[in-house]
Amino acid sequence: MTALLLDPWFYAVAIPAVILVGLSKGGFGGAVGFVGVPLMALVISPVQAAAILLPILILMDVVSLWTWRGVYDRSILWQMLPGSVLGIGVGWLTASLVTVDMVRFIVGAIAFAFVARWIYTSLRHGAKHAAKPNRIAAAFWGSVAGFTSFVAHVGGPPFQIYTLPLRLDPKLLTGTSAIFFAVTNAIKLIPYFALGQFDAANLTASLVLMPIAPLATLAGAWLVRRMRPEIFYPFTYATVALVAMKLLYDGARDFM
Repeated sequence: MTALLLDPWFYAVAIPAVILVGLSKGGFGGAVGFVGVPLMALVISPVQAAAILLPILILMDVVSLWTWRGVYDRSILWQMLPGSVLGIGVGWLTASLVTVDMVRFIVGAIAFAFVARWIYTSLRHGAKHAAKPNRIAAAFWGSVAGFTSFVAHVGGPPFQIYTLPLRLDPKLLTGTSAIFFAVTNAIKLIPYFALGQFDAANLTASLVLMPIAPLATLAGAWLVRRMRPEIFYPFTYATVALVAMKLLYDGARDFM
Protein backbone atom coordinates (compact mmCIF):
# COMPACT_ATOMS: atom_id res chain seq x y z
CA MET A 1 0.00 0.00 0.00
CA THR A 2 2.98 2.30 0.56
CA ALA A 3 3.77 1.91 -3.12
CA LEU A 4 0.15 2.72 -3.99
CA LEU A 5 0.14 5.93 -1.95
CA LEU A 6 3.30 7.01 -3.75
CA ASP A 7 1.88 6.16 -7.17
CA PRO A 8 0.83 9.34 -9.05
CA TRP A 9 -1.58 7.30 -11.20
CA PHE A 10 -3.53 6.37 -8.06
CA TYR A 11 -4.11 10.03 -7.27
CA ALA A 12 -4.80 10.82 -10.93
CA VAL A 13 -7.91 8.61 -10.78
CA ALA A 14 -8.76 8.65 -7.06
CA ILE A 15 -8.99 12.43 -6.66
CA PRO A 16 -11.39 12.95 -9.61
CA ALA A 17 -13.37 9.92 -8.38
CA VAL A 18 -13.83 11.41 -4.90
CA ILE A 19 -14.76 14.81 -6.36
CA LEU A 20 -17.42 13.33 -8.65
CA VAL A 21 -18.85 11.17 -5.88
CA GLY A 22 -18.90 14.19 -3.56
CA LEU A 23 -20.75 16.35 -6.09
CA SER A 24 -23.28 13.54 -6.46
CA LYS A 25 -23.64 13.20 -2.68
CA GLY A 26 -24.35 16.91 -2.51
CA GLY A 27 -27.16 16.35 -5.01
CA PHE A 28 -25.52 17.53 -8.23
CA GLY A 29 -25.43 15.02 -11.07
CA GLY A 30 -27.59 12.38 -9.43
CA ALA A 31 -26.36 8.91 -10.25
CA VAL A 32 -23.09 10.13 -11.76
CA GLY A 33 -21.37 9.27 -8.48
CA PHE A 34 -21.25 5.64 -9.62
CA VAL A 35 -18.05 6.41 -11.53
CA GLY A 36 -16.02 6.36 -8.29
CA VAL A 37 -15.36 2.62 -8.28
CA PRO A 38 -14.81 2.26 -12.07
CA LEU A 39 -12.35 5.17 -12.10
CA MET A 40 -10.31 3.81 -9.22
CA ALA A 41 -10.51 0.33 -10.72
CA LEU A 42 -8.21 1.58 -13.48
CA VAL A 43 -5.29 1.21 -11.06
CA ILE A 44 -6.58 -1.11 -8.29
CA SER A 45 -9.12 -3.92 -8.05
CA PRO A 46 -12.84 -2.98 -7.94
CA VAL A 47 -13.18 -4.72 -4.57
CA GLN A 48 -10.36 -2.66 -3.07
CA ALA A 49 -11.74 0.51 -4.66
CA ALA A 50 -15.15 -0.12 -3.07
CA ALA A 51 -13.56 -0.73 0.33
CA ILE A 52 -11.49 2.47 0.14
CA LEU A 53 -14.50 4.53 -0.94
CA LEU A 54 -16.96 3.36 1.73
CA PRO A 55 -15.46 5.33 4.68
CA ILE A 56 -15.24 8.35 2.37
CA LEU A 57 -18.89 7.89 1.39
CA ILE A 58 -19.87 7.83 5.05
CA LEU A 59 -18.03 11.11 5.69
CA MET A 60 -19.83 12.58 2.69
CA ASP A 61 -23.11 11.28 4.14
CA VAL A 62 -22.45 13.16 7.38
CA VAL A 63 -21.80 16.39 5.48
CA SER A 64 -24.84 15.83 3.28
CA LEU A 65 -27.09 15.11 6.29
CA TRP A 66 -25.98 18.34 7.93
CA THR A 67 -26.39 20.33 4.71
CA TRP A 68 -29.91 19.03 4.00
CA ARG A 69 -31.06 18.64 7.61
CA GLY A 70 -34.82 18.81 8.05
CA VAL A 71 -35.50 18.49 4.30
CA TYR A 72 -36.81 15.02 3.45
CA ASP A 73 -39.90 12.99 2.57
CA ARG A 74 -40.69 10.70 5.50
CA SER A 75 -43.02 8.38 3.58
CA ILE A 76 -40.41 7.56 0.92
CA LEU A 77 -37.86 6.65 3.59
CA TRP A 78 -40.31 4.44 5.50
CA GLN A 79 -41.22 2.64 2.29
CA MET A 80 -37.72 2.21 0.81
CA LEU A 81 -35.32 1.69 3.72
CA PRO A 82 -36.61 -1.75 4.82
CA GLY A 83 -36.09 -2.94 1.25
CA SER A 84 -32.58 -1.51 1.30
CA VAL A 85 -31.72 -3.55 4.40
CA LEU A 86 -33.06 -6.66 2.67
CA GLY A 87 -31.03 -5.89 -0.47
CA ILE A 88 -27.83 -5.47 1.55
CA GLY A 89 -28.48 -8.84 3.21
CA VAL A 90 -28.95 -10.52 -0.16
CA GLY A 91 -25.76 -8.87 -1.43
CA TRP A 92 -23.85 -10.14 1.60
CA LEU A 93 -25.13 -13.70 1.16
CA THR A 94 -24.35 -13.74 -2.57
CA ALA A 95 -21.05 -11.80 -2.41
CA SER A 96 -19.09 -14.78 -3.73
CA LEU A 97 -21.54 -15.49 -6.57
CA VAL A 98 -22.34 -12.10 -8.10
CA THR A 99 -19.70 -10.19 -10.04
CA VAL A 100 -19.48 -6.41 -10.09
CA ASP A 101 -19.72 -6.40 -13.90
CA MET A 102 -22.91 -8.46 -13.77
CA VAL A 103 -24.48 -5.92 -11.43
CA ARG A 104 -23.33 -3.03 -13.60
CA PHE A 105 -24.91 -4.56 -16.70
CA ILE A 106 -28.25 -5.25 -15.01
CA VAL A 107 -28.42 -1.80 -13.41
CA GLY A 108 -27.41 -0.18 -16.70
CA ALA A 109 -30.15 -2.00 -18.61
CA ILE A 110 -32.78 -1.02 -16.03
CA ALA A 111 -31.63 2.60 -15.92
CA PHE A 112 -31.59 2.87 -19.72
CA ALA A 113 -35.16 1.52 -19.94
CA PHE A 114 -36.14 3.96 -17.19
CA VAL A 115 -34.84 6.98 -19.14
CA ALA A 116 -36.53 5.72 -22.32
CA ARG A 117 -39.81 5.48 -20.42
CA TRP A 118 -39.35 9.04 -19.10
CA ILE A 119 -38.83 10.33 -22.65
CA TYR A 120 -41.97 8.51 -23.83
CA THR A 121 -44.02 9.80 -20.88
CA SER A 122 -42.75 13.36 -21.37
CA LEU A 123 -43.70 13.31 -25.05
CA ARG A 124 -47.13 11.90 -24.28
CA HIS A 125 -48.05 13.73 -21.05
CA GLY A 126 -45.54 16.57 -20.80
CA ALA A 127 -42.24 16.87 -18.96
CA LYS A 128 -43.94 17.95 -15.72
CA HIS A 129 -46.06 14.79 -15.43
CA ALA A 130 -45.64 13.31 -11.93
CA ALA A 131 -46.13 9.67 -10.99
CA LYS A 132 -48.16 8.63 -7.94
CA PRO A 133 -46.43 7.07 -4.89
CA ASN A 134 -46.55 3.27 -4.81
CA ARG A 135 -45.53 1.31 -1.71
CA ILE A 136 -44.78 -1.92 -3.57
CA ALA A 137 -42.62 -0.15 -6.14
CA ALA A 138 -40.85 1.78 -3.36
CA ALA A 139 -40.04 -1.42 -1.45
CA PHE A 140 -38.84 -3.18 -4.62
CA TRP A 141 -36.56 -0.38 -5.82
CA GLY A 142 -35.32 0.17 -2.27
CA SER A 143 -34.18 -3.46 -2.14
CA VAL A 144 -32.54 -3.19 -5.57
CA ALA A 145 -30.74 -0.02 -4.46
CA GLY A 146 -29.50 -1.73 -1.29
CA PHE A 147 -28.23 -4.74 -3.22
CA THR A 148 -26.44 -2.80 -5.96
CA SER A 149 -25.07 -0.32 -3.42
CA PHE A 150 -23.55 -3.16 -1.42
CA VAL A 151 -22.01 -4.92 -4.42
CA ALA A 152 -20.64 -1.94 -6.36
CA HIS A 153 -21.75 1.38 -4.71
CA VAL A 154 -24.26 1.73 -7.58
CA GLY A 155 -27.42 2.38 -5.58
CA GLY A 156 -28.21 5.73 -7.18
CA PRO A 157 -29.93 4.60 -10.40
CA PRO A 158 -32.39 2.18 -8.69
CA PHE A 159 -33.22 4.81 -6.05
CA GLN A 160 -33.87 7.40 -8.76
CA ILE A 161 -35.95 5.02 -10.86
CA TYR A 162 -38.59 5.26 -8.14
CA THR A 163 -38.08 8.80 -6.86
CA LEU A 164 -37.45 10.90 -9.99
CA PRO A 165 -40.90 10.26 -11.56
CA LEU A 166 -42.49 11.63 -8.36
CA ARG A 167 -41.08 15.05 -9.33
CA LEU A 168 -40.34 16.20 -5.80
CA ASP A 169 -38.76 19.58 -5.25
CA PRO A 170 -35.03 19.10 -6.05
CA LYS A 171 -34.02 20.03 -2.51
CA LEU A 172 -36.56 17.61 -1.01
CA LEU A 173 -35.37 14.82 -3.30
CA THR A 174 -31.73 15.48 -2.42
CA GLY A 175 -32.43 15.56 1.32
CA THR A 176 -34.37 12.30 1.13
CA SER A 177 -31.60 10.69 -0.87
CA ALA A 178 -29.03 11.87 1.70
CA ILE A 179 -30.82 10.06 4.53
CA PHE A 180 -31.51 6.94 2.46
CA PHE A 181 -27.88 6.44 1.50
CA ALA A 182 -26.51 7.51 4.88
CA VAL A 183 -28.49 4.69 6.50
CA THR A 184 -27.65 2.27 3.68
CA ASN A 185 -23.91 2.96 3.84
CA ALA A 186 -23.84 2.75 7.64
CA ILE A 187 -25.49 -0.69 7.51
CA LYS A 188 -22.99 -1.80 4.85
CA LEU A 189 -20.17 -1.35 7.36
CA ILE A 190 -21.19 -4.57 9.13
CA PRO A 191 -20.83 -6.98 6.19
CA TYR A 192 -17.78 -5.11 4.86
CA PHE A 193 -16.03 -5.65 8.20
CA ALA A 194 -17.17 -9.29 8.23
CA LEU A 195 -15.74 -9.83 4.74
CA GLY A 196 -12.37 -8.40 5.81
CA GLN A 197 -12.43 -5.37 3.51
CA PHE A 198 -11.24 -2.84 6.10
CA ASP A 199 -7.59 -3.66 6.58
CA ALA A 200 -5.01 -1.05 7.60
CA ALA A 201 -3.89 -0.47 4.01
CA ASN A 202 -7.34 0.36 2.67
CA LEU A 203 -8.21 2.56 5.65
CA THR A 204 -4.96 4.49 5.21
CA ALA A 205 -5.85 5.22 1.59
CA SER A 206 -9.32 6.35 2.71
CA LEU A 207 -7.83 8.78 5.24
CA VAL A 208 -5.50 10.29 2.63
CA LEU A 209 -8.43 11.05 0.31
CA MET A 210 -10.92 12.18 2.96
CA PRO A 211 -10.06 15.92 3.04
CA ILE A 212 -11.50 16.28 -0.48
CA ALA A 213 -14.84 14.70 0.47
CA PRO A 214 -16.59 17.49 2.43
CA LEU A 215 -15.56 20.21 -0.02
CA ALA A 216 -16.92 18.29 -3.01
CA THR A 217 -20.17 17.45 -1.17
CA LEU A 218 -20.78 21.07 -0.15
CA ALA A 219 -20.07 22.19 -3.72
CA GLY A 220 -22.72 19.79 -5.02
CA ALA A 221 -25.27 21.07 -2.50
CA TRP A 222 -24.46 24.68 -3.44
CA LEU A 223 -25.21 23.92 -7.10
CA VAL A 224 -28.48 22.10 -6.36
CA ARG A 225 -29.82 24.96 -4.23
CA ARG A 226 -29.46 27.22 -7.27
CA MET A 227 -31.01 24.94 -9.90
CA ARG A 228 -34.64 25.31 -10.96
CA PRO A 229 -36.71 22.08 -11.32
CA GLU A 230 -37.05 22.59 -15.10
CA ILE A 231 -33.24 22.45 -15.29
CA PHE A 232 -32.59 19.97 -12.48
CA TYR A 233 -34.76 17.14 -13.81
CA PRO A 234 -33.63 17.09 -17.47
CA PHE A 235 -30.02 17.39 -16.29
CA THR A 236 -30.44 14.51 -13.83
CA TYR A 237 -32.18 12.28 -16.37
CA ALA A 238 -29.37 13.03 -18.83
CA THR A 239 -26.75 11.96 -16.28
CA VAL A 240 -28.69 8.77 -15.56
CA ALA A 241 -28.73 8.03 -19.31
CA LEU A 242 -24.95 8.52 -19.53
CA VAL A 243 -24.46 6.38 -16.44
CA ALA A 244 -26.68 3.66 -17.95
CA MET A 245 -24.68 3.53 -21.17
CA LYS A 246 -21.38 3.39 -19.26
CA LEU A 247 -22.70 0.63 -16.99
CA LEU A 248 -23.92 -1.37 -19.99
CA TYR A 249 -20.54 -1.00 -21.67
CA ASP A 250 -18.56 -1.97 -18.57
CA GLY A 251 -20.85 -4.87 -17.76
CA ALA A 252 -20.90 -6.18 -21.34
CA ARG A 253 -17.12 -6.58 -21.29
CA ASP A 254 -17.56 -9.30 -18.67
CA PHE A 255 -19.48 -11.41 -21.19
CA MET A 256 -16.99 -10.98 -24.04
